[in-house]
Amino acid sequence: MKRINLFYGGQPYSVGNRDLDELLAEIAAGLGSDETRWLSVNVGEGRPRQALLALTRGIDIAVIPVPALDEEPDEVSNESPPPPAR
Repeated sequence: MKRINLFYGGQPYSVGNRDLDELLAEIAAGLGSDETRWLSVNVGEGRPRQALLALTRGIDIAVIPVPALDEEPDEVSNESPPPPAR
């Protein structure tokens, strides 16, 4: 896994050198906890800066795995593409 992109509250972040399943478990544990937990992520282009995201109930978070160039994506859709817009 090259990196994992996150969208948190509509803003982009990323994490590197993490296992997807472990990251998902950490996020789930944070969202299920009665106490606020913090997720360490990177923010910005070029040289990343560290940011801490509060994992609490009610936040919008999306997790997007980015495979390395030599990896295949985990899932491929067999769904037909939508028709072209007019």
